[in-house]
Amino acid sequence: MGDDIREEMLKLAKRAKEVCPALAKLSTEVKNAVLREVAKRLREQKEHLKEINSQDVALAQSLGHTKAFLDRLTLTDKVIEAMAKGLEEVSALPDPVGEIVKMWRRPNGLLVGRMRIPLGVIFLIYESRPNVTIDSAGLCFKSGNAVILRGGKEAVRSNLALAEIFRAVLRDFGLPEDAVQVVPTPDRQAMEYLLQLEDYIDLVIPRGGEALIRFVVEKSRIPVIKHYKGVCHVYVDEEADLDKAIAICVNAKCQRPGVCNAMETLLVHKKIAEKFLPRLAKEYEAYGVELRGCPKTLSILPNAKPATEEDWYAEYLDLILAVKVVSSIDEAIEHIVKYGSNHTEAIVTENYTKAMKFIQEVDASLVLVNASTRFNDGGELGLGAEIGISTTKLHAYGPMGLEELTTTKFIAFGDGQLRT
Repeated sequence: MGDDIREEMLKLAKRAKEVCPALAKLSTEVKNAVLREVAKRLREQKEHLKEINSQDVALAQSLGHTKAFLDRLTLTDKVIEAMAKGLEEVSALPDPVGEIVKMWRRPNGLLVGRMRIPLGVIFLIYESRPNVTIDSAGLCFKSGNAVILRGGKEAVRSNLALAEIFRAVLRDFGLPEDAVQVVPTPDRQAMEYLLQLEDYIDLVIPRGGEALIRFVVEKSRIPVIKHYKGVCHVYVDEEADLDKAIAICVNAKCQRPGVCNAMETLLVHKKIAEKFLPRLAKEYEAYGVELRGCPKTLSILPNAKPATEEDWYAEYLDLILAVKVVSSIDEAIEHIVKYGSNHTEAIVTENYTKAMKFIQEVDASLVLVNASTRFNDGGELGLGAEIGISTTKLHAYGPMGLEELTTTKFIAFGDGQLRT
């Protein structure tokens, strides 16, 4: 690595660390005002942002990227408005910093508690979703953290433009603009060097494909929160409302297939498969969904392709769906245990006992009953925007909102107590 890049990354990390004390003590009112102003300017500058983004999209198209990739890369009016609303939602949420989570009194009279504090410097690595720039900057700022953003080379213009809006607002408020920084080079060596700076960076969050995340985990000397992939299942039970199940399965697969909480495998109870699958296949045909099924599925849907062992592990991020007919809820759960990724799992059933069994026995960051897997999202779950979805369990499991970007320190109030 060139010494100039190494020095530039070290300076960037140091600047982030230096602003942390100032961020940690900002008032809630100031933080909320900044977030609302950034939202306002996003709306005011949306045509400018779309123009810059169109350059990134055009380059990605020329390089032959997939439709799903281009979908994640494109800044539309809807996406920009979602970013602005996300910031406003975050501004309306309680500020976790300084919250006393709980307190208890010891026999000696010492009052002990835990207080939420920022994590420090967050290094976020992501690929082709420029909206992540704003979502993450907003969450980190509200939770008192500095953030270093390293997006994919395909979105570099968009990311810089979005971050500059945030930085300009910080300057206008007399606050340190280095609370939000973008790695200015797409050079992977720059990212590798940042991953070694454990004295300045407190947490790494990679968002993107499995290959990127495994690369980050391998190279980092800093704790990493991540999920490798989203192999999400919907199990349609024999006691499901089939109309409800049809709508849920279509939404889970087709509403936005290129995201980590889209359904990748459908499990259907054998007692309803012959009635349910042809109806669902007809709905999927209108969306162009390719079905890959087990032998029982193929006997019901002869136009489906045979599923291989690899299909049960696959995260397609496309209009492709693996389908398996199972004999019981226990078989469905066993399949999820073997092939799932601890991301998102759903059951469709009208049987309360089975619903609770599924919730209790399925290990995933979100388990749903009679709802689409697409709800595993910070905004949809009431967190405002999210910085990512964790399947690591330490220290967060599921969408990471404001509280997940804090930790707690112990505090104690005494009256002269001494340890004996």
